[in-house]
Parts: sequence; C-alpha cells; structure tokens
Amino acid sequence: MTELKNKDEQYSVFLKYKEKEDKDENKFLVVFRFIFIVAFTVALTVLIMYLITNIDNVSTLIDSIKDKNISGGKINDKSDLAPTKFNFRMLSRYQNILLLGVDSNGPNTLPFSGVRSDTMIILNIDTRGKSVNAISIPRDSKVYLADGHGVQKINAAYAIGGIELTKKTIEETLGIKIHNYLIINAEGVRKLIDTIGGVPIHIDQNMHYNDYSAKLHINFTKGDYVLNGEQAEGYLRFRKDSLGDIGRVHRQQKFVKALIEQLKSPEALRKIPEALKIANLYTRTDLNLYQMSQFAAIAHDIDLNKVEFIMLPGAPNKKGIVSYWILDPEKTQQVVNRLIYRQKVEVAKNDFSVGILYSRAKEPEAAAIREELKGQGYEVDCMGRSSQVSESQIIGYNTQISSDAVRYMRKKIPQISKFPFVHNPVRSFCSSSDIVITIKDTESLI
Repeated sequence: MTELKNKDEQYSVFLKYKEKEDKDENKFLVVFRFIFIVAFTVALTVLIMYLITNIDNVSTLIDSIKDKNISGGKINDKSDLAPTKFNFRMLSRYQNILLLGVDSNGPNTLPFSGVRSDTMIILNIDTRGKSVNAISIPRDSKVYLADGHGVQKINAAYAIGGIELTKKTIEETLGIKIHNYLIINAEGVRKLIDTIGGVPIHIDQNMHYNDYSAKLHINFTKGDYVLNGEQAEGYLRFRKDSLGDIGRVHRQQKFVKALIEQLKSPEALRKIPEALKIANLYTRTDLNLYQMSQFAAIAHDIDLNKVEFIMLPGAPNKKGIVSYWILDPEKTQQVVNRLIYRQKVEVAKNDFSVGILYSRAKEPEAAAIREELKGQGYEVDCMGRSSQVSESQIIGYNTQISSDAVRYMRKKIPQISKFPFVHNPVRSFCSSSDIVITIKDTESLI
C-alpha cells in the first residue's frame, strides 16, 4: 500500500486549477449543476400536479396558451415571451431530455434572448423501469459545432444557433438522440424557491465568501436555515471548502432532496397556481402535456439515492487565454454506453482499488474501515491523513464504477452506509485509486 505524502501540498495543485476556474466562472454556473432535478420536480411535477388536482383548470390553461398565438419551436426574440408550441408524441422506453440552463441579464430583460447557456444536462429516463441517469456536459468542452461552425466551446452552440444547434452538436458529439428539451432561466429558479416558501436545510459547516464584483455575498454559520432563492444560490455556488467541486456536488444533492420534500408540504402545494405562472414564464420545452404527465408519474416513484450523475470525464487545458475542458474520448464513451445505452458493466470488487483519506481525529475509524474493506476482498492501495477533508463521502474516479457497485460496498461496510457517492473526473486525492472514501471530523470544522 502506498502511503500519501504531504497531502496538503498534493491538494494545492488541484486548488490552483479550481481558483483559476473560480475567476472565470459565470455567476449562475453552479446553480445549474443541480437543475436536472429542479427542472424535473418544479417545471414538470408542479405543472402536472396542478393539472391533475385542478382538472377544471386544464381548459382555461389551454385557452390561455392559444390566446398567446404560440408559433415555432425555436427560442428567439419574437417568441421569447410565449411558451414553446407543444407536439403530441408519446414516450418510448428510453428518453433523452436535454436540460439547458441559461443566464439572466437582470430585471426587466427578456429571459431567453441575448443570454448564455451555462449548463447542459442530459437526463436518460427509463420510462418502464422508472430510473434516471444524468450526464453533465461541461460548458467549456472543446467540440466541433454542428453545421460547419468549427471548433469551439460547446456552450457557444446556443448563442450561435439556439436550441436546435445545441441539440445537433450534442447528438453528433456523443452519438445519441435528444428526444426533448427543457430550458430554464436562472431568475425563474430563484423565484420558484421564493414562491414555495424557501427550502429548509441543515448547513454543517461555516460558509463565508464575498465577491463584490459579482455581487455575491455568502455568510452562513453552521445550523438550520430556510433558504430563500438568493440564499440558495449562494449555498449552491459556494466552493471555498477543501473539496471544491466535490463538496459542492454533495451540497447540490442534499439541497435537491430538501427541495423535493418541501414541494410535498401543504404550504408549497397551496402556492402551485403561482408557481405555475412562474414556470410558464421562465421555462421553455417541446414536451407535451401527456408526456409531462408521464414524467410526473415516473418522478413520484424515483429513489433519489439511485439517480446516477456523472460529469463527462476529461481534463482542463489552456490555449492562449482560452480555457477548455478536453473530453477523454474513451472514458466519455464508457459513460455514454453505461448511462445512456444502459450497458451493464460487471466490475468485480477485486478489480478496483480503494483509497481512504481522513481527518486527524478519525484515524481509528479509518483503520477500522480499511480492515473491513480488506476483509470483504477489496484492495486498499492508498491511505492518508489530511486537514482538507470536509465531507464524509465516497468519490468515484473510475467511470466504470456504478452506483450499484457502491451500494453493494455500503451494504457490506456499515460505517460508510450513509456516505453519499459522487463521481469526480479530476483525481484530486489518492490519484491511483478507483474509489476514495473521505472521513471528516465534524468537531474540527467550526
């Protein structure tokens, strides 16, 4: 077993990239990393719950849509204030829905004109098995844009050719079919959170950060909160803890679960008519009412702990003053095969290695977990202590490691049974390991 040396120094290399990324990051990028569930539960579920429980209002809604003279399917200046025209195609077994998050130019501006696309999420939904996989496409991914637009960042597709060019570029890049799309505006997400009365959540560490140029002020002390829209944005954008993106992804998953629970509350249900109006203004989709009703039924039965979310693997690269995310072709294909085409990859536990990183007070617990892992036949090839550990979680570096394999590990090792699982394409700790278990000392984070 290889012992880590100078863990803090090892992590500092990772932080240099992250600090540079912070400066270039658009202020809404982080918010939309969790938008695949927000969109699914708010823009779809809220709409259908309202239609199902208020069936008398369906005709009124349809009449109001007709009155707006909806035309076309593309988002442009002429149709900016009108929802997309519905088509009435039913669902097949597997559906790929592109969720696109767009920025806001501020108050009193059109929500879908002259804005940038910051986040692209592909939802692969098994309509029979009622399961969901999600792939996040980094906005800086270097790709060939469709229709001869050359090599650019993938987020340029929306600015150049709207949703159609974005869909076509993704289809050609990944070799998949995009069946439908859903576009959400950042301002709308904040308004929806405010409308349903905020989201109750427990913050397990102090979070303080101020960026005056971006007008971002995050000030949370450890404790219980009901986050309004602006506070939720800060909570989800915060990345100044030791694990950077990894800790942020965990917070996003935690927030999503809290949001869904809040949507079930009587207080939120009473606000559905108002939320419907906001969703109608700040979302665009080509899904029809029948499709949305099907997705709402599926969403009701989905176990969030089984939703697998992976960012396309690659590495940062800089050409001159332009920074790119260079996709790893082999690993990207593995992700597409497993999450989109649902190919089963059997990975035996002795075929991958496990690393353990722990805070000072957790050394006995880490040693016990190591022995448990070895006793179950796992290879522990890396173990070390670091002050950078701020979350107890399981980090997957190997894209072949599925959530099923992790669930089996958690079942066999009770000490990690409640540790969340996140994929991370950047190997920041124990770089030779396929999976890294991090164990934090809650008392040391004050």
